[in-house]
Amino acid sequence: MYHHSGNVAHVATGSATGLLEPGAREPEALYFQRCAWCGSAMYHRLLCPVCRGSELRTERSEGSGTVRHSTVVHRNTPAARNVSLIEMAEGFVVRGRVMGPPIGIHSGDRVRLSTAKDPVRGEPVFQLLDEYRAWT
Repeated sequence: MYHHSGNVAHVATGSATGLLEPGAREPEALYFQRCAWCGSAMYHRLLCPVCRGSELRTERSEGSGTVRHSTVVHRNTPAARNVSLIEMAEGFVVRGRVMGPPIGIHSGDRVRLSTAKDPVRGEPVFQLLDEYRAWT
């Protein structure tokens, strides 16, 4: 059985049933939950935000998504960085960073997972699929 801590699946007893076998996880994979009752996808939740169901299955994301919002952050960092909300193809939203110039990330940009867990912030890191878009 699995529970989530950030974006890494951990083996645990007495938690919601997962879909993955121990050791089957690839290193650069993003995992999310899907409600067994209503089918809603979510990231790192204890209960379904739609129906409040507690039976959540763990699934592996294909890793592609769309930037819904991006902000440039200047505090607590030596250089400006972006913090983005990414809507994944499966329908859940995750907070992460998109590689590239912080002011070049726009709503609607298509992204793909690059690293499941940034070593400094612990958040997923994405790369732009349409790289030319970041420089316009």
